Amino acid sequence: MTIERAVLAFAGAVVLISLGLGYFISPYWFWLTAFVGLNLFQSAFTGFCPLAKILKKLGLKPGCAFPS
Repeated sequence: MTIERAVLAFAGAVVLISLGLGYFISPYWFWLTAFVGLNLFQSAFTGFCPLAKILKKLGLKPGCAFPS
């Protein structure tokens, strides 16, 4: 699995979990969904993703979006 696929899988899981928590527990959990979306948006323009840096240190192979 490449870093890009891991980032997308992690972001998707966090969004789905936070939507469930926001619906069943407290609407404040929707802030987590907004944070993930904002982070994905900024990384599309800047190329900086904190999770990608962590995953690279854990040994995942980089792809074309996060080469180094």
